[in-house]
Amino acid sequence: MTGLVVACAVLAAATVFGLVRRRRDGVLRERTGRGAVPADRVAAADLGAELGERATLVQFSSAFCAPCRATRRVLGEVAEMVDGVAHVELDAEEHLDLVRRLNVLRTPTVLVLDAAGNIVRRAAGQPRKADVIAALGVAIQ
Repeated sequence: MTGLVVACAVLAAATVFGLVRRRRDGVLRERTGRGAVPADRVAAADLGAELGERATLVQFSSAFCAPCRATRRVLGEVAEMVDGVAHVELDAEEHLDLVRRLNVLRTPTVLVLDAAGNIVRRAAGQPRKADVIAALGVAIQ
């Protein structure tokens, strides 16, 4: 009987965790709350590439990340659609100092930068195309 109660509790906890993660995955949020640094700025030297004239989409990826490929496609399409927007993909393992500084915990992580390199939105997981376009609207203002 005790084993059944433990199994049900574990199943319930796992279900709640899965639902919460599913709801938060890929959502582009403002950097607020714990761990947020309002003046977080990413320079072209940090990326090893030029920033876009109007905005930059930065993607942290890893070699065996399946959602990273889909994210690359979405961000590339959006960057082609909007003039002055660049897409930069970084291998998280090759940029560990930047990963630590920006508190990147999983791949893909997407940062939306304004023209000056300030982080205006961020997502952990694969964002939807419409959400990326909306986040660019905030960055380009």
